[in-house]
Amino acid sequence: MKIKRTSSALVIVALVGAAAVGLHHRAQAQTSPVKKHVLVIGQTKGFEHDSVPDAMAAVYNLGKKSGLWETYIRTDTEWITKKKVDRGNAKNLNYFDAIVFASTTGELDLDDSQKADMMTAIKDEGKGFVGIHAALDTLYKWPDYGEMIGGWFDQHPWGTFDAPIILEDPTFPATKHFAKSFVKKDEIYQDKDWSRDKVNVLLRLDESKLDYKKGGERVHRTDHDFAVAWAKTYGKGRIFYSTLGHTKEAWDDPDIQTMYFEAIKWVLGMTEGSTASHPKPPLP
Repeated sequence: MKIKRTSSALVIVALVGAAAVGLHHRAQAQTSPVKKHVLVIGQTKGFEHDSVPDAMAAVYNLGKKSGLWETYIRTDTEWITKKKVDRGNAKNLNYFDAIVFASTTGELDLDDSQKADMMTAIKDEGKGFVGIHAALDTLYKWPDYGEMIGGWFDQHPWGTFDAPIILEDPTFPATKHFAKSFVKKDEIYQDKDWSRDKVNVLLRLDESKLDYKKGGERVHRTDHDFAVAWAKTYGKGRIFYSTLGHTKEAWDDPDIQTMYFEAIKWVLGMTEGSTASHPKPPLP
């Protein structure tokens, strides 16, 4: 672009300004943390949630807007390996700092070596894992996965409903923004092979406000302990799971976005939060 009648003084000012901007950007580059890399898997081999694209897009956008991580979205499991993927610009688990399962269902396309590599990455190398909603409804034939995430899906007795939720840990980064009690329209999973003795329960259903007649025979937990979100460790890895995020509308909710944003930050080691278990606290 040509600029006419520009005085030498203005040119000098422009050059000095440009230099200052350049120095500022270089200083920012030197002080800004290195971006992390997050792999989001949205493969489904069972029920296909309409919200999978919304969940994947939310993780991508949260990373992009914050500048904290780069997101790689896959609907296959090819990159869940530590072997070299022989194709231009392909990645493997060595490249990533955290894995997110976005409502995956059924028995995913993972062979034994891939399963071993994923557990090594999390348990031994300390890579993070975030499970969104149906991540609990997958890989039932792989015991290590259930141990890692904390349990498995065992029905959703009330379907999608106005779920009364209690905040159990107001200090944890991913849940401290919630009120002591609140309502979210979502589908809340009941868990099996799960115990609060092995996790830090962050959110749970308010058992005093549930319609057990409507839940009917699908209510299997006699202790009426229905966790909505929890945090735990698996070896060196940090694990976060929440049943919230079933609906497409959930991903327009700032509360849900904040929860998963802070959860990813936490599993990446950017923040601190307890994983110590505790008894179910009394109703507020």
